[in-house]
Amino acid sequence: MPRSIIAGIGMHVPENIYTNNDLTKLMDTSDEWIQERTGIRERRYAGRQAETTTTMGIAAAKIAIERAGLTPQNIDFIIFATLSPDYYFPGCGVLVQREMKMKEIGALDIRNQCSGFVYAISVGDQFIKSGMYKNILVIGSEKHSFGLDFSTKGRNISVIFGDGAGAVVLQASEDDLRGMLSTHLHSDGNSAEVLAMYNPGTHGNHWEHFADFDNDDMGKAFMTHAMIDKEQNFPKMDGQAVFKKAIEKFPEVIMEALNTHGLSPADIDMLIPHQANLRISQMLQKILKLPSEKVYNNIQRYGNTTAASIPIALCEAWQEGKIKQGDLVCLAAFGSGFTWASALIRW
Repeated sequence: MPRSIIAGIGMHVPENIYTNNDLTKLMDTSDEWIQERTGIRERRYAGRQAETTTTMGIAAAKIAIERAGLTPQNIDFIIFATLSPDYYFPGCGVLVQREMKMKEIGALDIRNQCSGFVYAISVGDQFIKSGMYKNILVIGSEKHSFGLDFSTKGRNISVIFGDGAGAVVLQASEDDLRGMLSTHLHSDGNSAEVLAMYNPGTHGNHWEHFADFDNDDMGKAFMTHAMIDKEQNFPKMDGQAVFKKAIEKFPEVIMEALNTHGLSPADIDMLIPHQANLRISQMLQKILKLPSEKVYNNIQRYGNTTAASIPIALCEAWQEGKIKQGDLVCLAAFGSGFTWASALIRW
């Protein structure tokens, strides 16, 4: 059975840097307030019209493909993880296929928010192990800045998120000493509404009253003037509930991966956690008793880029020489859904 290796990796972040002090011009907040709660100092925002979730993903993908020694024509399948697609439908995967002039290969879009990239490489790993594909392009990309409430009312969410993209090429290999060891995926929908964007959607207030709909018998309910006027089209989050659950599930899913292979936290050479909150990463490091040099964090510079955060951090860690061949690398994510996941890789 072939093993899945990361043959190439790339990242892209927009040039536009927005510091915490820049956000004080838009809402009642402060650099101290944001850093104390999240650890974030600045984030990147994509150009309003010049960049999209897809174009950022393509920029990262080009680097990953080149580093893998391939061309777009060598890619067999595309997996694109995002919560902020260019269109409600179709997904970003087909736009990548079109813009990169690839063959008429399959394209799959993953909607697992902060866990999206780990879910995506898990799916890709299964395709490679089955022998179905040899070179799979996996992208995590987000353009949050288009859908955030940049006011004091929305500051608890808007100060956290940034834009960016990361990509890897998963490739089939016969090298038993390298590759994806295992992935571990979980979900619990009991708290689905704790971190969610309810509108636009087709829920029709079935679960709770999330929106003010028009009274028409047909249509005109997906996005209404009332929703916009009452600002019901922004994401919502109970930060404390998310933090509490993340602190429970992050170490749990990491230990699940390690226990599967008879390993311990001390065996990890580099842990790449989803960049949700620096406080979560620091507490995770303390629970696992890992030294700082074995946990990579860059949320201070990019904020939470959701599905893009792990591939961006993984790419930076590798570029900085902090990940070397033979290292044991652990990826771990937790986010909306709730969903959480881990992947263990022998680099």
